[in-house]
Amino acid sequence: MIALSIVLVAGEIVHARQGRIGVTQCWPWMVAFAFGALHGLGFAGALAEVGLPQHEIPLALLMFKAGVEVAQLLFIGAVLGLIAVLRGVRVAVPRWLALVPPYVIGSAATYWLIQRVAAF
Repeated sequence: MIALSIVLVAGEIVHARQGRIGVTQCWPWMVAFAFGALHGLGFAGALAEVGLPQHEIPLALLMFKAGVEVAQLLFIGAVLGLIAVLRGVRVAVPRWLALVPPYVIGSAATYWLIQRVAAF
């Protein structure tokens, strides 16, 4: 299910770049809640599979979430720093280049999804 959510988000990015309105633009809070819950449940299931005791799962999820938030803040800081450094550089970039990242991410997630479904 996590791979499917990544495929859906990649599709939403492509639609947004083409000027179409998607679910994430209409109901961003609902999409964020659904994906957060889905990923949390997926991680909780993985923790249970590796043998973590039931009473340890809430703390493990909390620490996982804290780690994710810290990593996101560090990533955003690095990207903002890179943008600040490159602000003066002007390069002509074709418009289609903006679609490459969501297509690459969506393709990788689709492969992952197919691999998971086939193993089921």
